[in-house]
Amino acid sequence: MTIETPKSSEIKRLTTPLKFKDSKAYDSSGNLIKYSETLSDVRLIVEPKENVLSDEEILQFAPLSKAASRVRLKRGFGNVQDILYIHEPIPWIIGLYYVILICIAIPVFYANMTTLMYVLLILSIVPLVYLYHIFRLNTYQQVDKDNNVDIHQTQNKIDAKHSNGVESLKVYEKDINNLKVLFDVKQEVARELIKKRFEPPQITYDKFIATIDKSEELFNKQAEAASNIVNLAAEDTPRIQNELKSKIDAMKTIINQIEDLINELVINISASEQSSEDVKTLLEDMENLTTSVKDY
Repeated sequence: MTIETPKSSEIKRLTTPLKFKDSKAYDSSGNLIKYSETLSDVRLIVEPKENVLSDEEILQFAPLSKAASRVRLKRGFGNVQDILYIHEPIPWIIGLYYVILICIAIPVFYANMTTLMYVLLILSIVPLVYLYHIFRLNTYQQVDKDNNVDIHQTQNKIDAKHSNGVESLKVYEKDINNLKVLFDVKQEVARELIKKRFEPPQITYDKFIATIDKSEELFNKQAEAASNIVNLAAEDTPRIQNELKSKIDAMKTIINQIEDLINELVINISASEQSSEDVKTLLEDMENLTTSVKDY
């Protein structure tokens, strides 16, 4: 049985489909999710909690969130859409500001009040200065640099202290760890949906759970083998690289199949009933997965 950590619980919350009730959306924890409206679209996004996930995990598990937009801006590959998203009310506030300013300016202009006209001119420039500041991309990058320099130095010392194996293979370590967390989240979601769709005791429930168990066993073997290559390999050769990539590809294949199963279950749970042929297809797909992974 998988023990949930705060990180895995948060990833599970971010990746679990939303629940809708009375035209409102809720996450898996029952929290109300508010609509976020930009100039170009309307979004319904689950925002990650603070100080739980790393920047890389936020980009991976909540790429459309405001937190992800902040990460992209800090790292220098954000864009205007990210800025507008994290400053969501700004366009509406600026628009209202200028509407009010124009309404005041019209009678002032016709009354030829020179002093007030200069004051209004200054007031019309103030928002432009503010907009110039928030739309400068390097503003966010500088904040990231100042706030995270100590964190990076500390992390580098930790990495150096615990460094084993060939350094060039270490780039795969984070991918392996992220995939392990993602699999734990996905398989837990799958188990919950199976239980909801096929209330035990049922033969179909037992078959699905047995297949998930087998998938988990295969995934753990691939993850362990990949970690051993990263930590124990004496040199970096094409053969080592190919073997490592094949293990990671196998892990991704298992996760993708679990994700397909989750999507199918979500669709079928909302239906009044599911045909036996649909159930048979789902089971065959999962059984084929456990067989095909052995070929990696």
